Amino acid sequence: MGTEFDMKKFGHTPSAPCDAGSLTSGWSSSTTNASSIPSSLISEMDNLNIDRIERYAAEAGDARFMSDKTLESHTKSLREKAISSMLKRIESAMNVDLCYVLDCTGSMYRHIAAAKDCIMQVVSYMERTNPSIKIRVGFCGYRDHCDGDDNFQIFDFTNSYEQFRNNISNEVSAKGGGDGPEDVLGGINAAITQMSWLHTTRVIFHIGDYPPHGRRYTKMNDDYPEGDPNGLTAESVLEKMQSSNILYFFGKITNHTDEMLRIFRDIIGEIQVFDFDSVELIFKYFQATCLTITSSVSLTATLGNDVYSLRRKELEINPDEPDWDTIDEQTGTVLRYHLPKTLDDIMNKEYFKKSNANVQSLSFKLAPQPFSVGAERYAYFALDVKREPAEKVVIKEYLEIGRKANSVERYLEAVEVSTIAHFLSKQFNIEAKRVGINKKVKFLQAKLLRGASGSKNQFYTIEPNLRNAKYKRFNVNSGIITEFHSTLEAFAHFTYDYTGGYLLVYDLQGAEFSDQFLLTDPALQCTDSLRFGRTNLGRRGIEECFLANHKCSSVCKKLGLDVTKSPITT
Repeated sequence: MGTEFDMKKFGHTPSAPCDAGSLTSGWSSSTTNASSIPSSLISEMDNLNIDRIERYAAEAGDARFMSDKTLESHTKSLREKAISSMLKRIESAMNVDLCYVLDCTGSMYRHIAAAKDCIMQVVSYMERTNPSIKIRVGFCGYRDHCDGDDNFQIFDFTNSYEQFRNNISNEVSAKGGGDGPEDVLGGINAAITQMSWLHTTRVIFHIGDYPPHGRRYTKMNDDYPEGDPNGLTAESVLEKMQSSNILYFFGKITNHTDEMLRIFRDIIGEIQVFDFDSVELIFKYFQATCLTITSSVSLTATLGNDVYSLRRKELEINPDEPDWDTIDEQTGTVLRYHLPKTLDDIMNKEYFKKSNANVQSLSFKLAPQPFSVGAERYAYFALDVKREPAEKVVIKEYLEIGRKANSVERYLEAVEVSTIAHFLSKQFNIEAKRVGINKKVKFLQAKLLRGASGSKNQFYTIEPNLRNAKYKRFNVNSGIITEFHSTLEAFAHFTYDYTGGYLLVYDLQGAEFSDQFLLTDPALQCTDSLRFGRTNLGRRGIEECFLANHKCSSVCKKLGLDVTKSPITT
């Protein structure tokens, strides 16, 4: 593999990343003197280990009272069972049914060709980066009611990609259509009901330039202004798709589909939309298909049948910053851990206690709505108003509510993960510089924020704001690489090697700049299953999700890393 994300082999050169200097705030490097830890916070930190084990047991469905020693042993057994179940779900999610649902009327000839021509590139790239993913691909073309027997062209799922190309090349042509709207609902419905859906991860990738029939969707000339003549509605079709656990993605060509997408979102939640203008069309199909596959596998592996619940939550977000003059100021306490100095420190649970923490007070303003939501947490815009001028930061809150979900222990665990990743990235950068690798890997160092919600304490994590940087997910905890960068994959390998196989830093996400990757919210896979939360898939997670799929690049080789000589097996 190349030293970075090599799309040149697929006919495209990515634009150069911007510089990080003007985008990262100085908040994380604050040297404000810390005060002593308040007694109320000390009392909440006194029983971190036992509180953590109790939460792990509760997450695994068992909250019975036991002695500390019995509880730890019992919880470890529960965690191992939960990990086994999760790994089975991940393995199942790697099997993908992908159906292109494509408008095949006269205006779409270039898109039909692009779908045909990109598939071999998709397969080649996925085999290089994600060899565990196995794909069956199918095709459902639609036209309009006036086209009679030519309205639908369906080719069922196959793992013969050459057959898929030949089917489209020899059988599908751009023709037909009458008025502006097309039989969109009929096409989606045919894909749902006439394709032989088999695999766990199920995806419809719909590409079209015109909406369905009906005044609900469009004011253009329409032969069926009352809607679909066969009685199909967006609700009936999309709810059927949702109940079949089929994920929906859309390739947008014109603004004629905007109202359709708004209606679809109201029914099934947020929809990932790819813009398909005419420039570099084959590459855009390739890139969008790869992202559709990897994000679908990741969502299915993580959330199973709850994927659409996350997409509905995404409708709650507000991507715009509020008018800060209208937001009340709050006060709180910020806690951070001292950065570990040695490998022994990060392997020692006792290091992450009050003796290695310090605090400072904070005055802040918090946006009323999140700007982003993930599988575990909401993210909010916020201002540190203690600074002059006020500094933009990000505050994060777990989705779940309840005593254990909002416990100081759980948020401190997130700070612990961030601190360890930060320490290991510093060690990586030292070694990388020594062997001539100049692109750095850095982590935003999260801190604990204790605020107030009425008479109760409310906990969050707080970190610098990446401002206008483009946020990306590079890989995920299940081992899926969503955007390949050999430096990041080598960093993950380094963390595993440096810790002697004890842990691995993965789930890498953040922003890429010309001289560095600036990351946040990593996950730690660790041989100790009673650390680092339920995203820790233990020894088996390291072996099955990373080692089994990792291919050492030139960056690994420069660092002297060799996956065939992994410390976990020697």
